Amino acid sequence: MEEVLTNTACFSNSGYRPTLGATFGMGSISTLDNPEHGRWRRIFQKIFLPQFVKTWGDTIVDPVVNGLMAKFLPRGEADLVEEFTQRYPFEVIYHQLNLPESDVHTFQRLAIGQTDYVHMAQAQEAGVKLGEYFRALIDARRAEPGDDLVSLLANTEVDGEYLPELVLISFLRQLMNAAGDTTYRGTSVLLTALLQNPAQYDAIRKDRTLIPQAIEEALRWDGPVVSQLRTAIADTRIGGVDVPAGAFLDVVAGGANRDPALFSDPDSFNIFRDRRAHYSFSRGPHICVGQHLARVEMTRALHAVMDNLHDLRLDPDKPAPEIRGIMMRVPAHIHVKFDR
Repeated sequence: MEEVLTNTACFSNSGYRPTLGATFGMGSISTLDNPEHGRWRRIFQKIFLPQFVKTWGDTIVDPVVNGLMAKFLPRGEADLVEEFTQRYPFEVIYHQLNLPESDVHTFQRLAIGQTDYVHMAQAQEAGVKLGEYFRALIDARRAEPGDDLVSLLANTEVDGEYLPELVLISFLRQLMNAAGDTTYRGTSVLLTALLQNPAQYDAIRKDRTLIPQAIEEALRWDGPVVSQLRTAIADTRIGGVDVPAGAFLDVVAGGANRDPALFSDPDSFNIFRDRRAHYSFSRGPHICVGQHLARVEMTRALHAVMDNLHDLRLDPDKPAPEIRGIMMRVPAHIHVKFDR
């Protein structure tokens, strides 16, 4: 696994071009290899550094989280997926982009539509329309820049270079999928694991310094994206198996994250296990550029749950959460009760 993700001389991200490239655009950094990938990734990394991302926690994430919770707090019960985790990462994105309220519905419809690869013609049409929308938005923010993410991306340079429009628009198209969908899934898995292990949840409630290790354990135990695609660009050999050039490889991060050679009792959720790096954010040059923001969002969400949902427990009268999915994992519902 490590070999495939880090050896760029033998393995490429080009396998994503027929899917992600067809709708997000061939400028998507998920489809590029070095040197182009590294050249443009430096600009994204400059903006998504931890010191900048943390400020979004105060100004964007917390207000969104608290606003959503206020709608169900008086009831003493909720479906944390439908009413919270499925919504807040996308609300965060709308605020990061500083989208006009009147545009949010259309934007969300197009962003979701562009990932419908079963209906590729419609997905490509949605991608084209979203590209036109972002092109106009970039022009407006370059003329009158603010502190929103579009303004930052459009006006940030590294070594005298700005992002080309193709790369910038491809990144903005991909934002809903890369930043919103995965964070919603990761937070849902985290809450499911903690509610199914109430002693560990109680330990975190009493000592919140345990939150970072709880997040990393949830990402390891059942990460939101369990496989990553790579293409062999040269004949090679992996684990005693000959791999010809042109072969597609599914790199199963979920399997590596439960490898007993790396993690003792790997199928158990245990926030107190010895810390080792997991594969849920990938490895190598394509390691997730938004991983710091994902951790901030998951952290703020868990703080809000513990601050507001007192005596939180699974609703015994409704179905227990089940984490399902092949490549992307999430429970459909998390029915809970709490003290009003």
